[in-house]
Amino acid sequence: MKNTQELLEEETSREGEMSFLEHLEEFRWRILYSLIGIAIGTIIAWIFIDFLIEGILLIPAKRASINLQNLQPFGQLFLFFEVALIGGVILSIPNIFYQFWKFIAPALQQNERKYVSAIVFFSSLCFISGIIFAYFVMLPMTLTFAGQFGTSTIENNFAVDEYFSIIISVMLAAGVVFELPMLSFFLSKLGIITPAFMRKFRRHSIVAILIAAAILTPGTDPIAQILLAIPLVLLYEISIFVSKFSQKKHIEI
Repeated sequence: MKNTQELLEEETSREGEMSFLEHLEEFRWRILYSLIGIAIGTIIAWIFIDFLIEGILLIPAKRASINLQNLQPFGQLFLFFEVALIGGVILSIPNIFYQFWKFIAPALQQNERKYVSAIVFFSSLCFISGIIFAYFVMLPMTLTFAGQFGTSTIENNFAVDEYFSIIISVMLAAGVVFELPMLSFFLSKLGIITPAFMRKFRRHSIVAILIAAAILTPGTDPIAQILLAIPLVLLYEISIFVSKFSQKKHIEI
């Protein structure tokens, strides 16, 4: 015989079940809410666009004594729009994570759903930490190397769009790879990976990390690749611990 608590949980579970069309409708609304957040973030970024360009994104070039040139008509205008849009995405990262976790919340148990806010916070923190690491560690060494390499008879003047492409791609790539612990947590809860599995394939993972670092830093020097690979290895070790933590008995999401 089932007790009253078990019957209530089963009833709640049945009520929380959604049809395929209801899942599609929920998915549509979550995407819409994410896009609204990005739009709001883009507007905020545009309001502070001069500070973002002059006070943040151009600082690494100034410190590395790199001369930037605009080689296209309306190049700076399109560049400002691009920075505002990417800035809007970054500002809305917590909202994007929140919408993602709210979408999969129906698949979670009742006692697991209360941890969604904490997961959103730590996911956002990991992403922002990756961007900060790239900005203060990876980019200064990368740009200094690029600006000083070569012969003195050839002046290193960089196209401003190429410069922004490099720094934005490096920062976003670092933000994504810093999500490794949260990804490990999620996959461990689904039973896809285990701490034993991750320890067994540690050497293979290091090789994959080196390859990933080379892919995620296209066009940059080997120093940036190494600087990205080192925290990736550390994050992998942290992910093993996170995986072990997530699978402990009585520990839920």
